Amino acid sequence: MPRPREFEPDAVVDQAMLRFWLRGYRATSVEDLVKATGVKPGSLYGAFPGGKHTLFLKSLERYAKLIVPQKLGELAAPGASLAALRGYFDGLVHDLLSPEGRQGCLLVNTAIENAAEDDEAAAVVRGHLARLEQCMTTALRNARDAGEVRASVDPAGSAKVLVATCQGLMVVGRRTPTRRCCAPSWTTLSPCSSDVRPWGHRNAVALFPDQ
Repeated sequence: MPRPREFEPDAVVDQAMLRFWLRGYRATSVEDLVKATGVKPGSLYGAFPGGKHTLFLKSLERYAKLIVPQKLGELAAPGASLAALRGYFDGLVHDLLSPEGRQGCLLVNTAIENAAEDDEAAAVVRGHLARLEQCMTTALRNARDAGEVRASVDPAGSAKVLVATCQGLMVVGRRTPTRRCCAPSWTTLSPCSSDVRPWGHRNAVALFPDQ
């Protein structure tokens, strides 16, 4: 009769996720994972057949399930509009300018490090980017319907550019974490910025004030 596990698999994945997020896939050894999780190698491989790679994939899935929704915030809501889109970029820049945020996004880091040679990891990354693009498309479509941007704006096309922009910001922010580099104006960020109309009592000005 097999002995019952002395650890919770989800807790192990959480600790592994933090280690991969901090160091990346290649720089994280099985010994690192053993130290981080407190689980012996035999038990680790028994719970996660495939060892390090399996644990990495589960870490990516965990990140997409737990961390990404926190980062998306109101942008993930069906009724998201221009304010939610602005809030997402505000949060992104805030993270990049904090010590914790400079480790970047685990999914973006994975896209840079090993998605080109790891089809399973690449599939998780593609799923994340598709999710982000859909959220931005919805927000821009709602903004267009609400008259916050002009009817000529293409939500799907604009969302693709914004997704590429925020991924680039995450990369640049890790290397040069300054407000000048991480906080471009709305005019720079948005392909539909010239079509943004005033809303409420405020005009459409810089998304991130220069400081």
